[in-house]
Amino acid sequence: MKKLGVVLLAVALIAGMVGCGGSVESYTLTIASTSGGSVVEPGEGTFAYNATTVVNLVAEANQGYYFVDWTGDVSTIGNVNSPLTTITMQDNYAITANFEQIPPGQFVLTIYSTTGGVVATPGEGTLTYDEGTVVNLVTEAKESYRFINWTGDVGTIADINSAITTITMNDNYSITANIGPEYDPIVATGWAHTVGVKSDGSVIAVGDNDWGQCDISDWTAINQVAAGYYHTVGLKSDGTVVAVGWNDDRQCDVGDWIDIKQVTAGYYHTVGCRLDGNVVAVGDNDLGQCDVSGWTDIVQVAAGGVHTVGVKDDGTVVAVGDNTYGRCEVDDWTQIVQVAAGRYHTVGLKSDGTVVVAGWNAYGQCDVGSWTDITLVEAGGYHTVGCRLDGNVVAVGDNNFGQCDIGDWTDINEVAAGGHHTVGLKSNGTVVAVGWNDYGQCDVGGWDLIP
Repeated sequence: MKKLGVVLLAVALIAGMVGCGGSVESYTLTIASTSGGSVVEPGEGTFAYNATTVVNLVAEANQGYYFVDWTGDVSTIGNVNSPLTTITMQDNYAITANFEQIPPGQFVLTIYSTTGGVVATPGEGTLTYDEGTVVNLVTEAKESYRFINWTGDVGTIADINSAITTITMNDNYSITANIGPEYDPIVATGWAHTVGVKSDGSVIAVGDNDWGQCDISDWTAINQVAAGYYHTVGLKSDGTVVAVGWNDDRQCDVGDWIDIKQVTAGYYHTVGCRLDGNVVAVGDNDLGQCDVSGWTDIVQVAAGGVHTVGVKDDGTVVAVGDNTYGRCEVDDWTQIVQVAAGRYHTVGLKSDGTVVVAGWNAYGQCDVGSWTDITLVEAGGYHTVGCRLDGNVVAVGDNNFGQCDIGDWTDINEVAAGGHHTVGLKSNGTVVAVGWNDYGQCDVGGWDLIP
């Protein structure tokens, strides 16, 4: 049987409360456990903490036992049914971690959920079942949140991607329902403006707004954004598309688009990838960059200065538009999972985390041959950026404005490359930016895309 409980390194977060006499108040926490397990963090006995300290509690069951609940002075315990929880010190407290022996022929199911919802059926905490029991799992997300998946001991879960599913009890299992924001935070960069999608589907923007490309404050239910030279495009959750900004080449004429799953914006054209794998495009077509009507089986598109690139479901790549400097010479690419298009170059991310490039290399923007463990690539005006599996970022190419000065970035989930600036989205929803900032396109220090 699996060992029950979870052992984590915990840090007590201390916030002092000043009493009437000017001293910091402190309280005692007395911790005990019943037979069958122990409290491994912060331990057992009596401890003193400053007022309002949040103390992590970790209970671990012995082999053959399972955690039941916390009892005693539990009013400030985060979850009395969880062996991994917290207690906030607002008084003197005495608490006990309770354990019971697993009945013969039964197994234990421990259920957790992340912030944003609950497991309504069968509930959260630790439960026991006869061997072979099929347990219904029902997750309910809060408003503005959505179920993502189940993680942990998921081998007998029928569908780990469904909020309503089952688990078959053939052993002791610990599972977590992961619930996240309804909309994925996203950043996008134009030539001189930056756009962000918040977890509630609203959009914010900074930078050049001479043509109204930042007039997106009334947009709602946005799944994805793309930014061109002077225009901004938004993909709504219902598959329709909105656009603002310069429209002299009709690059904003997307009002009749439906069933779109991804959008991208070139300098003066807009491209949409449809659910059926076909592609639509509007805007400047002087060099054939919008000649995509015959494309099929496309899973992702990217629009550069005056060219468009598409990834097919078999990992091959197609391209149309201006081929000066060979930016459209991608016919021999294979195993590609994502592409990005800059002003004069095209970047492809392979399934093994390496990167390939075609096009102009005057600034070294194609020098990516040593990159590994890449999860996302972006192409700016004259530079290339890659987001790594470990949350770090790499960049090559023109650095005259410091747009490649990303060596100290960490915990990055997504990157975007503009004309001469680079933006990074951190896992906590905050945003960082470097590079050219004449229009305030890097003024994202106050952004929080997961409010």
